[in-house]
Amino acid sequence: MQTIHKRFEETDKFPFSLVYRDTKSPQRELPDHLHDWYEIVFVYSGAGTFFINHSFYEMNPGDVFLIPGNTVHRAFPEELSPVTSSAIFFAPRFIQPMEFGESHSLLRCFEQARKSKSYKLETSLDERQAFSGLIDVMNEEWLNRLPSYRAAIAVRLYDFLIALNRMALTETEHTRSSSTEPSWIRVILDYIDAHIGSQEMSLADLSSKASVTYAHFSRVFKQHTGMNVSEYMLIKKIMLAKEKLMLTGDTIASVCQACGFESESYFYKKFKLVTGMTPVEYRRSCR
Repeated sequence: MQTIHKRFEETDKFPFSLVYRDTKSPQRELPDHLHDWYEIVFVYSGAGTFFINHSFYEMNPGDVFLIPGNTVHRAFPEELSPVTSSAIFFAPRFIQPMEFGESHSLLRCFEQARKSKSYKLETSLDERQAFSGLIDVMNEEWLNRLPSYRAAIAVRLYDFLIALNRMALTETEHTRSSSTEPSWIRVILDYIDAHIGSQEMSLADLSSKASVTYAHFSRVFKQHTGMNVSEYMLIKKIMLAKEKLMLTGDTIASVCQACGFESESYFYKKFKLVTGMTPVEYRRSCR
């Protein structure tokens, strides 16, 4: 599937951007994309699914998502309950090292997310209120632009990152020892991406390709993606179908066939189940 490289303006000495309390419908979300900057997403309300680096996560109020630079991701807000969230973007150079005798960087939480391939943090009520307040202040400073407003924004972002690092450290202490990704899982995920829509892939076929037992494959696959194999491949097919409906003029029948659905009626049924719209309604909404 096509991945969009989103670029930020690098001429500014203040490499920071905030999308504040934005509510998006499914059709307004970008396809699979990545960018050089780091991103923090804080969810206020609504529901949906977040796809980050081959894994799917439920989006619920209070959730925080850490997206390191150059990580493929995409949000799927629900049609009837779209997600309202704030997204903070910043270049790595925005976070300057501070020599206070501490060895770790404020970007450690992102490095840890990438290493563990776990990009979601769930918050307590107090943490939720604190994060919401910090984002509110950043937005007020950006809008009012009083003297030293950039420094004020940086201070709030540093506060945010300190809290996230402490949360991530606690999460690590409770992470299961089996969290290390086996070598075959990446091969299988890349294989599915390369062949989704072009050939049928059964659980038996994939476990054989991975040279592991059926049961072990199924358990580890769900552990690392958040879905079983059939759910994962259905969502990937729908993602591919949405891109083709949005970016091409192919007929619905052609899209159905290119995405590997057995019949148009099955395609319509599953597409509406996942997106809340028929393929025709989705294409019309994107025009």
